Amino acid sequence: MEDELAMIEKNGTWKLVDRPTAQPIIGVKWVYKTKLNLDGSVLKNKARLVAKGLKQAPRAWYGEIDTYFSQCGFEKSLSEPTLYIKARGQDILIVSIYVDDIVYTGSDRLMLDEFKEDMKRKYEMTDLGLLHHFLGMGVIQTNFSIFIHQKKYASSLLSKFGLNECKSVITPLVATEKLTKDDGSGAVSEELYRSIVGSLLYLTATRPDIMYASSLLARFMHCPTSKHFGTAKRVLRYIKGTLDYGLEYTKGKEAMLIGYCNSDWGGSPDDSKNTSGYVFSFGSGVFSWASVKQSCVALSTAEVEYISASNATAQAIWLRFVLEDFGELQTEATPLHCDNTSAIAITKNSVFHQKTKHIDRRYHFIKDALQEGIIDLIYCPTEEQMADIFTKPLAKDRFNYLRSMLGVKSTQDLKGSVEL
Repeated sequence: MEDELAMIEKNGTWKLVDRPTAQPIIGVKWVYKTKLNLDGSVLKNKARLVAKGLKQAPRAWYGEIDTYFSQCGFEKSLSEPTLYIKARGQDILIVSIYVDDIVYTGSDRLMLDEFKEDMKRKYEMTDLGLLHHFLGMGVIQTNFSIFIHQKKYASSLLSKFGLNECKSVITPLVATEKLTKDDGSGAVSEELYRSIVGSLLYLTATRPDIMYASSLLARFMHCPTSKHFGTAKRVLRYIKGTLDYGLEYTKGKEAMLIGYCNSDWGGSPDDSKNTSGYVFSFGSGVFSWASVKQSCVALSTAEVEYISASNATAQAIWLRFVLEDFGELQTEATPLHCDNTSAIAITKNSVFHQKTKHIDRRYHFIKDALQEGIIDLIYCPTEEQMADIFTKPLAKDRFNYLRSMLGVKSTQDLKGSVEL
């Protein structure tokens, strides 16, 4: 904290001024005499002092470092503005930034060392060594894999919401239970409920196994009921029993983008809309997933699966752009697995007929993507449909099977490997 304050003072990030009377302020900053070298007279009036700075300081910082990277020969990704790539012959340096947190990797040790020394000179940044933590995520790098998790964050949630001693459950949701807006169970605190759901959504960064449960609970942010609150606590109880779970990515797998898409049928009891789910892997383990309520009411299972495939195609196109920036150009069509033959037939039929002419035109771009060789919609058995876990509550055995297919596992399964 003291180092951060010293750097803030050196860079002139903000200055202490008298508290304005006619303008709203975000918050009052207290003063550290030892670091800011203020006399006793200033400290006596510290109640009137506020820190005046830029309203968009992160944006200003991004503009500064973006300019510097451009001068150093980096190319900014057009698809992901926080991603920068620098090529030198066959070698590549990849940098990702989040405000003043920077992660970098590459294929050449000399390029890595040069970048590190440049950043130290220019911005007096500190090299923290091999990546172990980033934005609340833990990273375990071994001799043959990388494992990411949020164990510390998950533990803090249990403490925050008073569930340290709770009994764990084996699935996040009850397979036979559906949530509705007005279930008659009584109202609960919106603030507390939103805090739990928001925390769970952040946890989905490394826990795709709670993605559906978290997105489902997010539909009831306004006027949550006791039943919604109880379901949210059940998800935390599931987390209690899977604290050390995360995602493992192993070396030596084929660098090919592969996707799965699915949807439920029966939908929400409140408005009859269905849920789309998709997931993508690249090499080993999944790295992109979603569980989203569809914006329209579908009239058939084929239509709802067609819409789901269209949503997944949009994500596949973006991922292909990002991978190309990484130097991983996908020369072949991305296989997109769907377990509905009728939806596949609609996609591959260039003629619109009675059963499809009412579908919103924006979903039909999947036909163009198929014809251009961007994606290839192929059939997979329902039993092997990974995206099923993002569309509905599942029974224990089915849930556990799909969870393992996603690559979600415990740190205990990493035994035998040597941490770097």
